[in-house]
Amino acid sequence: PGNRLAGLARHAATAEARFNLEAEQGGLRLYLRPNLIARGARDDGQPRYEGYLGQGGVRLRLSEAWSAAAGREVLNWGPAQFRSPSSPFYFDNSRGNPLRELSGVDMARLTWTPDRAHSVTLAYIAGAGHDAAGLRGSWLLTADRRGRDHAAGLALEKTPGQGLFAGLHGRYTLNDAVLLYGEAGSSTRADALRGTDDPAQPFVVRARSPRHGTFLLGAAYTFENGHTLNAESLHDGHGHDDAERAAFFAGAAADPALAGLALTHRPPLLGRDYLHLVWQSNLMDSEGYWRLMLTHSLSDGGSELAGYGEHNLDGRVTVFALGRLANGGRRGEVDALVGTSLTVGLKVALP
Repeated sequence: PGNRLAGLARHAATAEARFNLEAEQGGLRLYLRPNLIARGARDDGQPRYEGYLGQGGVRLRLSEAWSAAAGREVLNWGPAQFRSPSSPFYFDNSRGNPLRELSGVDMARLTWTPDRAHSVTLAYIAGAGHDAAGLRGSWLLTADRRGRDHAAGLALEKTPGQGLFAGLHGRYTLNDAVLLYGEAGSSTRADALRGTDDPAQPFVVRARSPRHGTFLLGAAYTFENGHTLNAESLHDGHGHDDAERAAFFAGAAADPALAGLALTHRPPLLGRDYLHLVWQSNLMDSEGYWRLMLTHSLSDGGSELAGYGEHNLDGRVTVFALGRLANGGRRGEVDALVGTSLTVGLKVALP
């Protein structure tokens, strides 16, 4: 309420340096991707500095079919743009925010690739990386098949204290212009915020939610100029119904303690059904890139329009902008925290 708990700054400046360091000898490869960040907000005037390793580790080719790796790595897959139901780590895969870089999970993995069409990976997850909790002691098994006009994958992940996560993803190239794809996941969730029938305690945090499924279906059409239009439909079984969403906002507005609980344990998506459209320019265009995104919640009727664009000035310097405009009301999901935002800046490639 009134931004008292969230404390979101109206104006902020960020400087970020991203490095990509690699060394390879024989079948051994070392990679490090450290990030250095400085943030300043006009509201409090206090700069904040952060340095962390987004990815890093070693990879070893044991034979033609076997490889091993250990370190911090982004274990991401699936073709979806809006959300990735088949991923136990990156439900929000950041494709809607081109400025954000995913941070890896701490893992050790063994991969078997008997041929170009198949691969199987077994991984132990020691931690969730630098900016997240949980996942410690998790096991992951993935299996993938790649064909001439199709690709599919299975992911099984088990975190202690939670139910088994099962995810599927697949895509099929219908012709030169049309791509059909889908993702699905079945899971329980930790620290799940759920509604109750008690007006004095409208929602509680459960250590383990009931099992639900999440499904996404999508299609992409590529025009002759290389522009692509994606249309996706998502159903999230973990989302709240009308009564739970009403209790969420009513409780957050009435009681500061409940507002803090709602802010800390806000679910990845508050509703259950969404439509998402993406229109983007040719990714191979060296001079620039733009992307328009429209998200509509069928649960509460709110919508968000976002646009990203970048233009290369001289080969090393790129100017960019990211804007978002929400229309859902203060008790709608897309407008609850930030209604309108604009980010502009420069990207400079180091020599």
